[in-house]
Amino acid sequence: MAAPAKNLVVPCPNCGAKNRVLFDAAREKQPVCGKCKAVLQAPSSEPVTVTDANFASVVEGSHLPVLLDMWAAWCGPCRIIAPTIAILANELAGKVLIGKLDVDANPGTAARFSARSIPTLLILRNGNEVDRLVGVQSREAILRRLQPFMS
Repeated sequence: MAAPAKNLVVPCPNCGAKNRVLFDAAREKQPVCGKCKAVLQAPSSEPVTVTDANFASVVEGSHLPVLLDMWAAWCGPCRIIAPTIAILANELAGKVLIGKLDVDANPGTAARFSARSIPTLLILRNGNEVDRLVGVQSREAILRRLQPFMS
């Protein structure tokens, strides 16, 4: 028997109307608001690349809590945790936005959040830090910290 379709409720950024969106359909076709026809943010099952330039639109504009992985290409522990971040992005699609920010390429955001050790995982709501995990973390530890912020 097939797994039931995953429904998401996505608020419209334009008019605030709540829209029920089928996750699988949203991956194939861009969803739009049923009331005003504005484009809705499609859920992502892969980590989203966050930069200094798009931080405001991606992170601050997200109606979902955000788990932001602050990493660097030369960092061994960052490479160790990367598969866990990818798995969480797939598992939590539509519940949490998972983003990755390269601290070397985006020093402004890294400095804004005082990311002195990497990997640093920030949990953000409306662009504001609500929790932080530093170093390699297990999937279970990350989920425990995310749980209070997921609706």
